[in-house]
Amino acid sequence: MVDHTHALSFGAAASEYDRLRPRYPEAAVRWALDGLSAARVVDLAAGTGILTRAVLALGHEVVPVEPDPEMRAQLAASTPGTTALAGSAEAVPLPDSAADAVLAGTAYHWFDREPAHAEVARVLRPGGTFAPIWNIRDDSVDWVAELGRIAHFGDKSARHVISEYADFGPSFDAIEQREFPHRATLAPTDLLGMVRTRSYWLTASAEDQRRVERELGELLDTHPALAGRDTIELPYQTLVLRARRR
Repeated sequence: MVDHTHALSFGAAASEYDRLRPRYPEAAVRWALDGLSAARVVDLAAGTGILTRAVLALGHEVVPVEPDPEMRAQLAASTPGTTALAGSAEAVPLPDSAADAVLAGTAYHWFDREPAHAEVARVLRPGGTFAPIWNIRDDSVDWVAELGRIAHFGDKSARHVISEYADFGPSFDAIEQREFPHRATLAPTDLLGMVRTRSYWLTASAEDQRRVERELGELLDTHPALAGRDTIELPYQTLVLRARRR
C-alpha cells in the first residue's frame, strides 16, 4: 500500500507549484498520445493542470482527475473552462471505456499500482493508451546532483524508473519508452521557490527547511555555473512510458 502523506502535501503550495514546476515538451506529449487526434484524454492526478494544458494545446479534450481540493482550485484558476473531477488513480469517477488515453504527469510513482492499473484499464477503451510521464532532473550535471542532495529530492534516473516499472499489469501490452531532453529557465530565487513545492520540503521540520535554504544559498553563491547569473537553465530528461490496453 502506498503512503499518500507526501502525495497529498502539495496543495499548500499549489500556486507556486503551478508557476515553477517544469512544463512538458510538446514532442513528449505527442509521443505519449501515440498519434491520436481529437482524443478524449484523462489526466490522472492532474495537480494544477500543467499536463492538462499541454494536452489541450494539441487540440484534445481533457478530463483532469485530482484528489487534492487546493490543487483542483488552482487548476480551475490556471486553466479557464476546465474543471477537475475529485478522484484518484485508484478510484476514477468515470464510466467504463470513457477515454482514448490516460496520462499521468510526474505522479505514477504515487499510485497504488495494482488497483490503479485496474482502474486505468476500466476507463480506457480497448486499444487505448496509458502513458505516465516524468520530468527527471539531469543529475549528470554536477550542480544539479548537489541540488538534489541538498533538497533530498531522492530522484531516480530514467534508467532506474524504467527498470522499476516493468509492466502495467495483465490488461496492457508491453511498455514502450522514450526520453526527450528538456530545460526549464528559472531565476535564482525561483530555484528555492521550486524546492518549496517539493513533498520533502512541505513535510520537513522547520529546522531542516532552514538547512535547505542555507545550503542552497551557498550553492547559488559559490558554484561557477550559478554564481552571479540572472537566470539558470535546469536540465531535464522527460521520460515517457507508454502501453496499449488489450
